[in-house]
Amino acid sequence: MESTNLPAKRINEPGGEDKPHVFRTLRNIDLNLLTIFEAVYVHKGIVNAAKILNLTPSAISQSIQKLRAIFPDPLFIRKGQGVTPTAYATHLHEYISQGLESILGALDLTGSYDKQRTITIGTSASLGVLVMPAIYQAIKQHAPQLLIRNVMVTEPETQLAQFQTDLIIDTNSFSARALGQNVLYADSLTLVCRKQHPALAEPLTIDNLRQYEHSSFVTDGQGPSPLRQRIDELFPERQISFSSYNMFTVASLIGSSDMLCVMPARLFNLLRKCWPLESIPLSQLNEESLEISLHYNKLSLRDPVLENVINVIRQAF
Repeated sequence: MESTNLPAKRINEPGGEDKPHVFRTLRNIDLNLLTIFEAVYVHKGIVNAAKILNLTPSAISQSIQKLRAIFPDPLFIRKGQGVTPTAYATHLHEYISQGLESILGALDLTGSYDKQRTITIGTSASLGVLVMPAIYQAIKQHAPQLLIRNVMVTEPETQLAQFQTDLIIDTNSFSARALGQNVLYADSLTLVCRKQHPALAEPLTIDNLRQYEHSSFVTDGQGPSPLRQRIDELFPERQISFSSYNMFTVASLIGSSDMLCVMPARLFNLLRKCWPLESIPLSQLNEESLEISLHYNKLSLRDPVLENVINVIRQAF
């Protein structure tokens, strides 16, 4: 009967088969052995490594023997009361130490504030241009090692519940109890038209404004809301001839037609720098406001880095 206690195949053994896939290769290596290798290398001895890892010297020796069966080198040579690494072991250490540090950095089990990490923030196209500059500056001031990734909001509650995004900034409110919300600021609404629009030469009444067609700026993911209902009541039977999620498209159309559009004041102040837009003073509308909120999964508060980012963003507004 053939023995089943065959030595592990060396990594660089020549063979007739194609080079194994990286996952298959790693599957044949006990990655715990690499931790033991590093402990012996750094602490220059089996006994010292055993104390650090809370293992017996015998267990450490057995692990080194397993590594010797995998790699074509004795790895460590006895020297006095300790061991000295071979040139090949020094070569391995350079790669293994970097790999272990990268893994620990990605896991960030201690919530270290000096680890590089990507924070994903979902916004609509319109809110992104308004809030991301301030958010970027605030985060870079308090946590310069963090990287910021801005993604489109598609299904906000799902994106947060499934941790597809870390944070979402939106004008909607969500009913899910697992989600947290903080209002960042409230923005007033204004009625926008092109410069030299004929309505500006007439008395600014609802009846006079009703004769003009409207363009609707639709925030991504925006559904029916009390605010939208109040706007519809303010402009009953208004003709919405064009609607778009793209603020630049709406601004361009308003700037070259007699259409009117209701939009947040901060957005208007930004767009008027690019297109010939004018605000129509209408007290009934100017009294309305839109809340912009930061949303997050409450479980994210267990992450000290993300909790700090949430606090930084709140303070920025």
